[in-house]
Amino acid sequence: MRQAFQASIVLTAFFTGAAEAETPVKIGILGDRSGVYSDIGGEGSVVAARIAVEDFKPAEHGLNVEVVSADHQNKPDIGSALARQWFDRDGVDAIFDVPTSSVALAVSQVTKEKNKAFIDTGAGTADLTGPQCTPNTVHWAYDTVALANGTGSAMVKRGGDTWFFITADYVFGHTLQRDTTAVVEKNGGKVIGSVRAPFPTADFSSFLLQAQGSGAKVIGLANAGGDTINAVKQAGEFGLTGKGQALAALLIYSSDVHSLGTKVAQGLVLTEPFYWDLNDASRAFSERFADRFSGKKPTSNQAGVYSGVLHYLKAVEALKSAKDGAATVAKMKEIPTDDPLFGKGEVRPDGRKIHNMYLFEVKKPAESKGEWDLYKLLATIPGKEAFRPLNEGGCPLVTKPGAQR
Repeated sequence: MRQAFQASIVLTAFFTGAAEAETPVKIGILGDRSGVYSDIGGEGSVVAARIAVEDFKPAEHGLNVEVVSADHQNKPDIGSALARQWFDRDGVDAIFDVPTSSVALAVSQVTKEKNKAFIDTGAGTADLTGPQCTPNTVHWAYDTVALANGTGSAMVKRGGDTWFFITADYVFGHTLQRDTTAVVEKNGGKVIGSVRAPFPTADFSSFLLQAQGSGAKVIGLANAGGDTINAVKQAGEFGLTGKGQALAALLIYSSDVHSLGTKVAQGLVLTEPFYWDLNDASRAFSERFADRFSGKKPTSNQAGVYSGVLHYLKAVEALKSAKDGAATVAKMKEIPTDDPLFGKGEVRPDGRKIHNMYLFEVKKPAESKGEWDLYKLLATIPGKEAFRPLNEGGCPLVTKPGAQR
């Protein structure tokens, strides 16, 4: 554990004015800085948080904001220990990012215990706003239900009515398979098999052969990051998609598609809450981001960090304090969300951030006009259709008087 703390990277950005008269706010970006999810968050999430702080102009709003970061290494024990250290010793008021659902669920419980704020943009499990919801956690960007409602539904409607899942063997993969199965069956499809792959996995050959042998029309990849990249590459090498089977990458980011290239990834149908080339506002932000991050375009996770930090700071400004995490999250739910990247929305009583989701298809090489020209838009999914209804998640918070709306 000592090595984990020694290896953590602390980056600080001070935005000073009349410091003695300003409300201090310390934001922690807790993510994967070295593993399979580092491209979807990592240093890019820190860059996005810093841009959000700059755009908020904290000194003008009476705030003095500091940003720090650390690597949870995709391990729940390390993630929860870092969260405790930040809250107990280092004065962190709120944690953002946190890919890897098992880590996110652990951090959520520590945050509740310490009465701080947790705005998760990287983890997928919908249980964060379901049975394991807390008054201190907000789930931003996406979740497994929204991914299932987008990609799962679209694939069945395209004729993919039999499915075989290759599932990352931890809580995110399990919940993504669970939620996609529900959507497939609701739309008249059937799951005929599945296999769980260790997390992370470099060699998917045996799992792909099982999927191929099943005869399923759709092979659902209930994984993410480097695991998805490896699975898609190896499926192409096996020629699976040329034998009457289609791949459904249930969680794939623009950075993953960029890594794969349109020649390999062409035709993949996917669901995201953000794409850099979606509109003028997303393009403007992405250009600024790329200038600071080696020309890379932001992922939806990194865009979610930007969006979430802006809304969090609005709540802190309204309260003139960041010390009471539950009060800050309650204020985030009270104030409508509105930012350049995710548009207008809300944070529900269960902590679920509601906004549009988008169904995309990866372009063919001949359609792509540049290195990052990756997607074509198939459909816009309104937030109230994409995410699970408030009364169906099992969140204890929504049963309290006045909670549901």
